[in-house]
Amino acid sequence: MENHRAANYIQSFLGKQLRISTTDTRVFSGEMKCTDKERNIILARTHEYRYPSAAAVNAAASSLLSPKDQGSLKVDMTSRFLGLVVVPGQYITKIEVEEYSARGELS
Repeated sequence: MENHRAANYIQSFLGKQLRISTTDTRVFSGEMKCTDKERNIILARTHEYRYPSAAAVNAAASSLLSPKDQGSLKVDMTSRFLGLVVVPGQYITKIEVEEYSARGELS
């Protein structure tokens, strides 16, 4: 019976927007389509996000106008649209369900 509950729990995520973090610090955001016994997850309409490189952070830090601005350093993540992807289960570190408010905003 425990396997049946686990399967129902996983099925509840089908069609939902997931945010999956991987061991190489990438983040994938897309609609869950399916999974398999190796914990691979297939996402549709997926965007990949990467944290900025050390060089990008250093360049942004060196471009600050004054020392008082050092606490407000912001560097955007890079992103690209991938479409349909398989995220290998062995590299998944975190799975989150992205929920939206009634106004369509990410909560």
